[in-house]
Amino acid sequence: MKVLKHGKIIPIVGDEFTGDIAFEDGKIVALGADLEYPDAEYINVDGCVVTPGFIDAHCHIGMFEDGMGFEGDDGNEYSNPVTPELRAIDAINPFDRCFEEACRGGVTSVVTGPGSANVIGGQFVAMKTAGSRVEDMIIREPIAMKAAFGENPKRVYTDSKTFYTRMTVASTLRKTLLDTLEYDRKLTAAKNNAEKKPDYDFKLASMLPVIRRELPLKIHAHRADDILTAIRIAKEFNIRITLDHFTEGYLIIDRIKEDLKQLDAGIIIGPLLSDRSKIELRNLSMTAPRILYENGIKFAMMTDHPVIPEQYLPVCAALAVREGLPEKAALEAITINAAEIVGIADRVGSLEVGKDADIAVFCGDPLDARTKCVMTIVNGKTVHDNL
Repeated sequence: MKVLKHGKIIPIVGDEFTGDIAFEDGKIVALGADLEYPDAEYINVDGCVVTPGFIDAHCHIGMFEDGMGFEGDDGNEYSNPVTPELRAIDAINPFDRCFEEACRGGVTSVVTGPGSANVIGGQFVAMKTAGSRVEDMIIREPIAMKAAFGENPKRVYTDSKTFYTRMTVASTLRKTLLDTLEYDRKLTAAKNNAEKKPDYDFKLASMLPVIRRELPLKIHAHRADDILTAIRIAKEFNIRITLDHFTEGYLIIDRIKEDLKQLDAGIIIGPLLSDRSKIELRNLSMTAPRILYENGIKFAMMTDHPVIPEQYLPVCAALAVREGLPEKAALEAITINAAEIVGIADRVGSLEVGKDADIAVFCGDPLDARTKCVMTIVNGKTVHDNL
């Protein structure tokens, strides 16, 4: 048993208070004032702010390793534009130093996976940022299937004449979904007749959870027209989606609010702290989170690491506050909203009894760029301590 004493506790779910938080065997067991247990280890955090560990709902940490170039570049498979069978866990290097830097910044959970070169890129994983073996770090796997619209697949495959237009990108996704539906139909028809069972198809078998609504498509879409195409296809096939990046979404939010509600689509916005490196980012704006908030749209914020280094996730939230997003909403965007949108809120995203003891302790306001994370706890274990 360990107890953090006398901190300013921001549980995210529930009111702030000054008091204690107790945890044991990797789980939170109590929050309150003057918690006392026999033989507990007490850690004085008087004057500090205590929050849940932050969550990055979309990044590529461990896939594009820091400072390694080609040898550590395992985020995009350029051999085929449709690769749903790929699993992020087969490429993530848990010894990438960026995991340690994430811990030092108070980021304790990440959703990481393939980049956006392919129309269908493979399976993402939700994992903790502390550990030396991927299997021990997993929260949920797979957590989503990556898909991409727009410039990236066009640019990657234009020279091979696989794609040249957005029409072909969209039709490639549609064909894969249609083929998966047909594969599923044949499997169902052959349920009691082994002779009719279709030959095993690795790619289509990997897509079955998508068309069965068991796994969302995690759709890379920056431009407004690509966002609309993603919504169109999600409606056609009745699939679950998150809209990731959503750079121009704020420009059309009044026109798509009902669609988002109907689909229960998750919105993961960012990276906002970056240059406009391509035409799709020409309308990039740090005011977007505020506009989504004012329109009643729940969203998470992301780094897209390595675009923005993982430890600067709270800095992104802080800059959104500077542009009018309420502080509470900013913290929710990197904690409970992120957890709910990706489907791991049963374990992380808030300080509640029964949830994982993933805790970040700050020397001041976590949304102040001058503030340092002085202690990070993951699964009840201290992984960073500068208290």
